[in-house]
Amino acid sequence: MPGGRLTHEDRTRIAEGLAEGLSYTEIAARLDRPVSTVTREVARNGGPTGYLADAAEHATRGRARRRRARGDATVGADGRDSEAVRELAEQFTESLTQTGLSRMTARVLTSLFLADGDGLTAAELVRRLGVSPASVSKAIGELEQQELVRRERDPRRRRDRYVIDADVWFRAWLESARQNAMLAGLARRGAAVLGAGTPAGARLEDAGRFFDHTFRTMIDAAEQWRATQTPQAAKPG
Repeated sequence: MPGGRLTHEDRTRIAEGLAEGLSYTEIAARLDRPVSTVTREVARNGGPTGYLADAAEHATRGRARRRRARGDATVGADGRDSEAVRELAEQFTESLTQTGLSRMTARVLTSLFLADGDGLTAAELVRRLGVSPASVSKAIGELEQQELVRRERDPRRRRDRYVIDADVWFRAWLESARQNAMLAGLARRGAAVLGAGTPAGARLEDAGRFFDHTFRTMIDAAEQWRATQTPQAAKPG
């Protein structure tokens, strides 16, 4: 029933819906459940490509046993609902993997986003995620390469902290725009080499126009966003 716990039959129907290529909205309608219920269920049990009904059922029972063993203590030291925070982290991680990040890199980025305070050290990330220092180091390297995190020295602890700047998505957006500009130039050169009158050349010509258009649109959007963040933008006309 809507709002109740998912049954093994429900999970089987979710797996079947994913295999059919249905959206979360379509699967939720089949089950007469909120879309958020299906989204959380899939995100915390392998994602849309790795969801298995039996494994999800087993994992859910395991989580229930652990909660009972803790005395159902779902409120953390910070006063937040620990289960809700875990679900948020799982959903955030799953969403980031859909952008192309590896799962470990997405987990590290999620931890940095959801952490209170000014960044985390590599040791803190290792403890939070329960993974090896090498795994964290590799993920941090990928995030630094994409300019999604910044390394900052903590003089008191003599360790590096990894910080997410306020404009992280702005810089990531600009990097994506730059890649579109690069692809536009490459496509145009390819069209010139192959000849715009040939089928391959025509395809590259179309691709060049597309990437050039998206580059310019992204730059315009970035400039508009930056303008809204200036002190002058907040002043009345």
